[in-house]
Amino acid sequence: MSYEFSANSGWKNWLFCWTELGATQVGIIQSLLVTCKLHGINPHTYLVDVLQRISQHPARRVIELTPRIWKEKFADNSLCSDLDRRAR
Repeated sequence: MSYEFSANSGWKNWLFCWTELGATQVGIIQSLLVTCKLHGINPHTYLVDVLQRISQHPARRVIELTPRIWKEKFADNSLCSDLDRRAR
């Protein structure tokens, strides 16, 4: 992870996660956000889509929800939140 992105995402806010499990979870989220940026994906669009899609998506095909494959399969027809619909 680059320090440039870390500083932009509030790196100092994540220095103390209270528990090792909390630090692990923060690392997972930061990894997803960085991967989205590396693939040219808007992290907000990705997270909104995946969080809505995950409950109906077959567990055996969870790899399709990783940023790289999600971009190929779902980015052109991503789900949006009710808040996004109201803003339009």
